[in-house]
Amino acid sequence: MENQTIVQVPYNNNALKNDITLWITLENQLKIVHEKTKKMREMKQGASERICNHMKMANGARNKIKIKDGELNAEIRLYDKKEYSPLTFTYIESCLKKIIHDEEQVEYVIQFLKENREVTSSPDIRKVMC
Repeated sequence: MENQTIVQVPYNNNALKNDITLWITLENQLKIVHEKTKKMREMKQGASERICNHMKMANGARNKIKIKDGELNAEIRLYDKKEYSPLTFTYIESCLKKIIHDEEQVEYVIQFLKENREVTSSPDIRKVMC
């Protein structure tokens, strides 16, 4: 039997109680989905690595494998995927230091960028365990 959360709301407002119960249910389900998705990504990554290793061992002679995807014919191709590191303030600062030799100017630019980022704010709720 699934755990049921008891909602205690100081108001006699069934709509609010229903919304809170729904929110808690969805929050719990999203956590489960997130955990399953993470596990599936890890499994897919492992399978991808094994397939790539197999294809590489064929010395490039097999850089593609024909497959049947349902009713459609398809193929898996080996290619070099480019991944870029994130554009962080640390990275920007290290790059600026290479072209601007005045440390104070670099710090000024970094501080300016940090202070002038666009920030948006919106109300939200969070479950906190007591």
